Amino acid sequence: MIYHETPLKGAYLIDLERREDNRGFFARTFCAREFEAHGLNPIGRQCNASFNHRRGTLRGMHIQIEPATETKYIRCTAGGIFYAIIDMREESPTFLRHFELELTAENRRALYVPGRFAIGYQTLADNTEVHYQVGEFYTPGCERGIRYNDPHFKINWPLPVSEISEKDANWPLFNVNDWVTPSVAV
Repeated sequence: MIYHETPLKGAYLIDLERREDNRGFFARTFCAREFEAHGLNPIGRQCNASFNHRRGTLRGMHIQIEPATETKYIRCTAGGIFYAIIDMREESPTFLRHFELELTAENRRALYVPGRFAIGYQTLADNTEVHYQVGEFYTPGCERGIRYNDPHFKINWPLPVSEISEKDANWPLFNVNDWVTPSVAV
């Protein structure tokens, strides 16, 4: 695997290192030893799949706080997504900065996201599927969110929103004075 650190400290874009021949290619998509060698949490508490019927579907921006922060390893296996992450770690040099990228079945890229990041995506094609490896069990009481179109972050969603859950559409706008420090929240 080929690791590229994003502009947000601790988040990595991971490309496949293909071994090709006349049959096609073979590539490793996850290796705990390689993750550890790059200082990443070798995640593996849960695996999730998300299927989305319509282009323009938006999911996010979600974050899990302590004691159940979720490190994630994301790959789009059908269709394509525009993915956005926000560093919500107050001690981080990239606190409140965001990063955007496309993950598609065609580019086969993956994204590693540390815990205490807000995450969200918009589908770029009908019938898009996304797979996640997650480093912690989902804990509903630790779920928080930020409105996807919050003017503080100015995320450049590429399409009009065709589908969004009521919960995601109604997350509060971000206010740094109201932000509960994830490392001390219960």
